[in-house]
Amino acid sequence: MVQSIAHYGCHFLLPLVVALLFFKANWKIAYVTMLAGLLIDLDHLLASPIFDPNRCSIGYHPLHAPFAILFYIFLCFPKKSRLVGLGLVIHIISDAVDCAFM
Repeated sequence: MVQSIAHYGCHFLLPLVVALLFFKANWKIAYVTMLAGLLIDLDHLLASPIFDPNRCSIGYHPLHAPFAILFYIFLCFPKKSRLVGLGLVIHIISDAVDCAFM
């Protein structure tokens, strides 16, 4: 239960905090854009079983692979891709928190 609260709290609250602190003027757009980082979980559809509560996403699913994570980090630097990059990195951090509880 605590694991789920921490995991989903990171997925939804961490982008909100970042949006409110660093993108005050356009926090709603920033928040929704960062939430789009949740879409990388579509790669879970490639796994069998699709959901395994004992499986760490990091390094298992293609969009959670180390090379992809490095790409997400680089997306944080250019201004045009910063929000997308932040959303993806926050998503990976959330999944890493989940893995730490395993």
